[in-house]
Amino acid sequence: MKLMPKGTAAPSSSSVRPASRFGARSALAAVALVLVAVPFALVLLMVEDKWPPLLRADTGARDSLHGYAVSHVGFVGAMQLISNSGSALAWQIVLAAVVVWLLWRRLPRLALFVVITAAGSSVLNTVVKATVHRLRPVVTNPVAHEGGLSFPSGHAQAAIVGYGVLLLVFLPILHGAWRRLGVALAIFMVLAIGFSRIALGVHYLSDVLGGFVLGGAWLLAMTAAFNAMRVEGGRRPVDGSEGLEPEQSPRLAGHGTTDDEKNVSP
Repeated sequence: MKLMPKGTAAPSSSSVRPASRFGARSALAAVALVLVAVPFALVLLMVEDKWPPLLRADTGARDSLHGYAVSHVGFVGAMQLISNSGSALAWQIVLAAVVVWLLWRRLPRLALFVVITAAGSSVLNTVVKATVHRLRPVVTNPVAHEGGLSFPSGHAQAAIVGYGVLLLVFLPILHGAWRRLGVALAIFMVLAIGFSRIALGVHYLSDVLGGFVLGGAWLLAMTAAFNAMRVEGGRRPVDGSEGLEPEQSPRLAGHGTTDDEKNVSP
């Protein structure tokens, strides 16, 4: 057994904990940077360099879908309905209701995750659009009109972030067929919203792909941040398939006692 020199104090847990927290935060910063920067930078590079295969895909999708939309009023109406379901106003209403519900169920950490992830995504989209400054597609006889800049698609980014947030919050109370249905519906709506923006002639295909990539990377980064907060709080990290706080499933389902509280002896 090795004895410590006389007069040397053993490191206290309080001195070790800040170091471990700093290490966790440093690792988180590196992970977040990679998740957000690398995949999106690849898409942005192809857009800025006008990569010929991507340009052909952009113009081909724009022209073929617009040609179909001009002669099919019902198609345009359906695309407008799907697009409106993914608008900023629609997401503000849905996510505000979720935040109120979570606060009512005494789940402030989940409510904070929803607010920061959604608001941060919106700010990030605005900054990137202003930096890239890509104009929207120009078509003859447009079937829809949209202001602002084009890359990345705000609707596409909001769709993947919004539906991802809803799944991460509510997966703990979705089981079996309901979980499969929830995941399938989220995937379908994300793809449908992205498709509707191209079909309406207000975005290029690469705008939508850029929104998907940036939104997915941001969602992963925020999930990693939430996991780091769990570890710092002494709780186990969770897998995305479990949801963000699986131990809070009783409260999410409308019951008053969490799994953690049940395990606390009186």
